[in-house]
Amino acid sequence: MEHMLLLFILFIPILGLTNGTETEQDFTWHLKKIPQIMSERTFSLESPKFEAKTNLELNSVCGIECQRKLPLPSLSDLKDLLSYETVFENGTRTLTEVNVLGLVPDPAGNTTTRRATRKKRQIYGTDSRFSIYDKRFMTNFPFNTAVKISTGCSGILISPKHVLTAAHCLHNGKDYVKGSKRLRVGLMKTKSRGDGRKRKGARRSRREVSAAQKDPEDATELRQQSKGGRRKQRRSGRKQETSDRMPSFQWTRVKSTHIPKGWFKGVSGDIALDYDYAVLELKRPHKRKYMELGISPTIKMMPRSMIHFSGFDNDRSGQLVYRFCSISDESNDLFYQYCDAEPGSTGSGIYLRLKEPNKKKWKRKIIAVYSGHQWVDVNGEQQDYNVAVRITPLKYAQICFWIHGNDENCTQG
Repeated sequence: MEHMLLLFILFIPILGLTNGTETEQDFTWHLKKIPQIMSERTFSLESPKFEAKTNLELNSVCGIECQRKLPLPSLSDLKDLLSYETVFENGTRTLTEVNVLGLVPDPAGNTTTRRATRKKRQIYGTDSRFSIYDKRFMTNFPFNTAVKISTGCSGILISPKHVLTAAHCLHNGKDYVKGSKRLRVGLMKTKSRGDGRKRKGARRSRREVSAAQKDPEDATELRQQSKGGRRKQRRSGRKQETSDRMPSFQWTRVKSTHIPKGWFKGVSGDIALDYDYAVLELKRPHKRKYMELGISPTIKMMPRSMIHFSGFDNDRSGQLVYRFCSISDESNDLFYQYCDAEPGSTGSGIYLRLKEPNKKKWKRKIIAVYSGHQWVDVNGEQQDYNVAVRITPLKYAQICFWIHGNDENCTQG
C-alpha cells in the first residue's frame, strides 16, 4: 500500500497533463506581485478568558453562495479585517492595526466556479484516506511537515519557527478556546524499537546485584523473572513491531499566536470562513524541512483540479492520514472539495504540486488551509460541506508579514 501511495504522489501531476487540451505549460507556479502589509500601531488588550469550547464544526457561516451576494470590501474594510491579535505564552494580548499598500483591485469580484454537483458529509462512499505507517514516508517531506495542535487540530510547518492552522482551532469568534493559553505543537517522530528496554534492563541488573549481596535466593528469583520477561518480549515481537511503526510526538511550546481581526464576531458581523487561518510561532525552532506558501491558482490551473493534505483524524488515533481529491467549487476565498476527512484534520495545510518557472522541477506549495466540515448558508438553508480557505495575495502578504516582518521577502509569491 505504501508503494502504491508513493506512485500516486509522484504521478498525479503527470496524469493531469493528459486531461483534454491542457498542456504542460499550464501547470506552473506564476509569481505575482504581492500587496504589502505594514504595521501602524499596536495596543495592549485585556488578557483573554480562555473559556471557549473547541468546536470543529461551525454553523451559520458565510460560504461560497453567501459570498456571491457580498460587495467587495473597501480598502478601509480590508485594513480593519487584516489587523490582527497576538496572544503571548504568558497570556497577554495585543492588537496591531495595519495598512495595506500596493493593492490591485480584483475586477472579477466574488466570482465562483462550479465543477460538478457537490456531495455532502465528511466521508464520501468508500473511505479513500491513507494511513501513513512507513517511517520512510512519515519522517520525510512532505509528510513530516504535518503537525498536531494540542487543542485537537492539525497544522503545517511554514518556516523554522512557524505553523499555519485554522483560526477556529484557537478562537470561537468571541473568546480563545480552553487549552490555547498553554498551546503546544506536536512534531512527529517514530518510536525507536529499543526505547525504554535498555534502561529497564539496567535497573533490573542493579536490583539483581543488590539482592545477591543481601540474599542469594532473591537474586536467583529475579534472574528467573528476567528470563521470563525476555521470553514474553520475543513471543510478542510481532505486536511490538506494529506499534513501533506508530508515530509519537515531540511537543514544543508556542511563543505567540496571530489571528486576523476579520475572524472575530462583531467585526465582520458573523464568523467569516475566509479569515479562518492563524499562525503559531514556536518557542524553539525545529530542524525539519518546511513547506513554502504559494498563491492559490484557479481550478483550471491545477492538474485534474487535484489537491493534497495530511492531518491527524480523530477516528484514526495516533496515525498520520493522507488524502487527495478534486475541488468541486471555488470562489475568490474558498474551496469546496471532496476529500474524505474527520475532525482532527482541521487546520491541515492543503498543497499542490506545480512546475517551477523556467524549470522542469515540480514543487509543492501550500495553497489553502482546511477549515473542516462546516455548515454554510445556501439560499437561507444550512448545508454541510468540506471547506478550505484559499491563500490569496492579501493572505499571503499577511502570513508572510507574520513570519518575516516588514521584509523584502514578501514582495512576490
